[in-house]
Order: sequence, then C-alpha cells, then structure tokens
Amino acid sequence: MIAEILIFILTTLVAFAFYSYYKNQNVFKSKDMKFLPGFPMFGNIIKSSFGKNHMFYDLDRVYRAFPGESYVGYVEGFVPLYLIRDPSIIRLITVKDFDHFVDHRRFATDDLFNESLFMMTGEKWRHMRSTLSPAFTGSKMRKMVPFMCQTSQNIVEHLKETEGQNINVGELIRRYTNDVIASTAFGIEVNSVKDQKNRFYEYGQKIINFSSVQKAKIFLSVIFPKSGFQIFPKDSLDFFKHIVTSTMEYREKNNVERPDMIQLLMEASKGTLDGPTEDKSDTVGFATTELTAVKPKGEVQKWSTDQLAAQAFIFFLAGFDSTASVLVMAFHELALNPEVQETLYQEVREHHEKHGTVTYDGVPTLKYLDGVLNETLRKWPPTLILDRVCQKPYTLPPPREGGKPYTVKEGEVIFNFVNSLHMDEKYYPEPEKFKPERFSDENKQNIKLSAFIPFGSGPRSCIASRFAILELKVLLYYVSLNFILQKCEKTRDPIELTPGEFQVRCIGGSWVKFQARK
Repeated sequence: MIAEILIFILTTLVAFAFYSYYKNQNVFKSKDMKFLPGFPMFGNIIKSSFGKNHMFYDLDRVYRAFPGESYVGYVEGFVPLYLIRDPSIIRLITVKDFDHFVDHRRFATDDLFNESLFMMTGEKWRHMRSTLSPAFTGSKMRKMVPFMCQTSQNIVEHLKETEGQNINVGELIRRYTNDVIASTAFGIEVNSVKDQKNRFYEYGQKIINFSSVQKAKIFLSVIFPKSGFQIFPKDSLDFFKHIVTSTMEYREKNNVERPDMIQLLMEASKGTLDGPTEDKSDTVGFATTELTAVKPKGEVQKWSTDQLAAQAFIFFLAGFDSTASVLVMAFHELALNPEVQETLYQEVREHHEKHGTVTYDGVPTLKYLDGVLNETLRKWPPTLILDRVCQKPYTLPPPREGGKPYTVKEGEVIFNFVNSLHMDEKYYPEPEKFKPERFSDENKQNIKLSAFIPFGSGPRSCIASRFAILELKVLLYYVSLNFILQKCEKTRDPIELTPGEFQVRCIGGSWVKFQARK
C-alpha cells in the first residue's frame, strides 16, 4: 500500500513537472522570447545538479546560445525566469528602475539568515540598509586595517615555516578570512594557523561546506519556495548568535568599546551610529560600490539583539567564504602568471620601502595591485548571478531589434548574469587570459557600465565592498612582498571549476608552492 502511494505521488510530480515545463515554454514562444530547451524541473542546470560540471558552465551555455538577445527565457522548477544578458538593462533594473526590483527571492527558513540584510525585503530592508550604511564608510573601515595587517603577518609567518611545501591555498586562505572576521566583526582574537581546531573556524567550516543533504535542501527550496527547509546547521547558527548577544551584554554592562562590527551594531541599535552614508570620492579600488542612500518610510525601526546578530552572521558568511574564494583564485592566477607576479612585487616592494607598511590611505595608490584584484574579480567573481524579484509590473525593452517588449509581472524572478558577462569577448578581448592591465587608469574608463559587477550594482549592491577589497588587498600585499608563488605538480593549469558546486573552487583545490624572497 505504501509503495503504491509513493509511486502515485512520484508519477503525479513527474507529470506536473513536464506539464509546467512545456506550459512555460509555450509562454516564451508566444512572447517570441528565445530559450534553450532543458529538462523539466532542472531546466538547463541538470548537468551541474547531478555533479557533471560546475553550475557556471551550464549557465554560460545559455548565455552564449543567443549572442544577439538582450534577455532569454529559462524554466527553473515549475516557474519561468528571465536571464538578462545586456549590461544596459541590468543597470536599468538595478539602478534607475530599482524600485521595481528591490528584493532577493527567499529560499530558506533559517531565522538568522532570513533576518540578515541580504534576505530582508521591502521597507524592512530599507530601514536596515539605512541603519548599517554608516558602518561601512571609509572612516569606519580605516580602523579595521590594523587587524587585517596583524592577521596577514600570522599567515606570512606560517608560510615561512612551511616554505617549499605544496600548500592547499583554499584551506589556508579560509583560515585568514576566518581570523579577520573573528577580529573585526566579533572582537575575538584567533590565530587559526596555530590553533587549527578553534571553535570559530570549525563552526564556520560546517556552515560553508555544504553536505549532499544541504545541497538537496537548497535545490528543493528553490523548486518549492514554501517547503520550509532549514539550510544551515542549527548548532553553528546558535554559536554565532551566542557570541554576538553575549559580547553585546558584556560590553554594555562593563562599558567596553572596541573598533569592530559588534561595536558598530551596538551603536546602530541605539541610533548613535554617525557618519555620512555617501562617500563617493573615498574608494579603495575600482570595484568599490557606492553606499547609495536609501530612504525608508516612517520612523527608524528599533532592532532586536537577534536581528543585529543576523547582520554579524551574514557579514561572517560573505567574508569567510566569498572573499576567500577570490583570494584563492588570485594566488592561483599569480602562480600561473609569473610576469604579473613580478610586476606586482615591484610595486609592493617600492611602496614598502617608502612607507614600511600598508595603510588605508596607501591602498588606493597601489594601482597594479588594484588591477590584479579586479582581474581576479572579473574572471572568478564569487556570485554567478544576481537575482531580483519583481515588486510591480515592469516592461523590458525588446530582446532584439524588431522583437516584442515583455512585461515582467509582480512576483516573477529575473537573473542578471555576472560570470558570463565578465567572460564575454564583446566586453573583454581574450577573456581567458589574466591581464590586470585591463584595469589600468587608461583602460578601465572603457569598461561598459554594469559589465563589471563583482559586488552587484545599485542600492542592493554589497554594502561591505570596501571591507572586502581591503581584506583582499592587505593579504595580497604581504604575501607578494615576502614570497614567490610557484606552480607545483598539483597546480591545475588552466583552472577548472569543481563539478556539482555553485561555489567558485578549482577542481582538486588550488595548490601553490611559496618560496621566500631573499
């Protein structure tokens, strides 16, 4: 009896999947919108869903199938989506007509995740963004550079002790980003290269290393948005929540202040966080996003301790893994491109001889370092797509000359391409080559608006881009100053992404040999 019921349910689900798939395809056909036939429920990412290749390659296949189209149709699960290819339309959606596409889609029920700035929606998001923006201005980030320098020195000392060994850069760099976030956000001094089993790092690993069950939950949450799956391990979420709440209570009781994220969150909760929200001239690199002013309606909300803990958690999540993946790829590329590495070393050495260290004010003067980082962000941005949910009907321009405009309905989802856009020959000749010169002062002005969006675009862009860029550049500075990065027998050339993943990681890891400079 049970077997018969299961067979009936499975048959019904499969039949509904095929029905929905062809129904949505007919919608695209009736609108004269191009689409690439895929597979019911899995759409065009069936290969990556079953571990045959990385999701980027599946999405890139869709992007490259229609070079003359501004956007194309795509079926994910049981609903139609719209993949935007044209940078000018991406800019319309994310900047000029942002009010039509304010929110990300929600796909998990974890309270700490859903209460974060990344997942908040509507007016609640506007209030939180407005509250937190002063925390990420240059004046606040300036105070965090010394923490980054100290953590970088820990990495340098560790690499000197392991000189000549083949190093899995991914694991090493995640220890660096872990320690930077622990110090600058949570006020905890950690040296993960010495204390390999510290709880902060262990819980972080549990969050970002998705098991097969977690990946299945994410897939099912996307297919069935109201399924109510929890994605992250509860004990890890409780650990980070406890750190924030207990630290706030201790500092409040003992009148303790420290220039870190928890301090800024405490000031935000009291409405005493001062500083401008707009600081357009103060950038730490070409990729810095503007802290666009967002004006909420009504009185400023009061935030609970749990809601503030959620902001610290998303800050950790983005800083621990996304930032780490960029650094890993930067070191991998430097090992594959010794001429780039030598040019970077000469710039860093000259700066160090003059100033003795790297500072917040010194970071923008390192032009080639900025180019190296930007080129890494171009080739290997940690975000494959930028999703947006339509809040009110919006008419897209025709997908091609002579085509029909299409009105996106309330509740429908669009995807803005990132990786594929960054790898398009139309915008970046010889995109597979690692060429920091693309971002020289003479060349970067020729880059089309919204054709370089590693931190997103518009009011919903990454609020912590300054912090991320500083964290990336400081370690690149000190490692380049002290070591020659060399290929070893385990170094993959060219880099290929791990099948079955949506995180940006090289197959088999990024292995590099660090040779101390004399």
